Amino acid sequence: MNNKYNYGDLTMKNQNNMINGVPVDRLMDTIEAVKENPSLGEFHFRAKSRWVRGGHYMSSIKDFYGAGQEDTSRHKPFILHGDEPDVLLGKDNGPNPVEFILHGLAGCLSTTFIYYAAAQGIKIDEVEYSLEGDLDIRGFLGLSKKIRPGYQNIRVTFHVKSDAPEVKLKELCKLAQLRSPVFNTISEPVSIDVELEARKMTMSSVSI
Repeated sequence: MNNKYNYGDLTMKNQNNMINGVPVDRLMDTIEAVKENPSLGEFHFRAKSRWVRGGHYMSSIKDFYGAGQEDTSRHKPFILHGDEPDVLLGKDNGPNPVEFILHGLAGCLSTTFIYYAAAQGIKIDEVEYSLEGDLDIRGFLGLSKKIRPGYQNIRVTFHVKSDAPEVKLKELCKLAQLRSPVFNTISEPVSIDVELEARKMTMSSVSI
């Protein structure tokens, strides 16, 4: 099958139970299960977010759907705060949204790199990432139609410590880019559906 997403070997059998902190046996069992029942590969992740004040917002992340059922294993939600720095009129209660994108990209590349390394029996001692994105706020402010509101470019540098040959590490780096869900979401167009539900203010909702 000629598919641009079919690259690299994540089905290589390795009986070592734990490599790079990854339970390889469970990883292989997961692969086999999804092969037999593709619907198990469908996941739906969710987040709820609420504006607080100014540039400050707060998101709650807890339950999700995956592996054929609702996953309720998390006992309490993750609470994430986002804001803007003072120069962008915020109070610095957390990273701003575009900084969260860098965080998500780093995490997804890291997970993909490490999981594929573990599946291939490659021990990784250390991985660090340096990320930098270029953004011109004239796009956000509507001052130029030629400037997009989002990042114009993102640069990522892998810093890897391992006894594996450099050529293999570079192969894993390319594989991480190819298979990372966040890298793919950012680098290729994705459909986003947005709806607005207007809530009418009542006297009970007005603070006096």
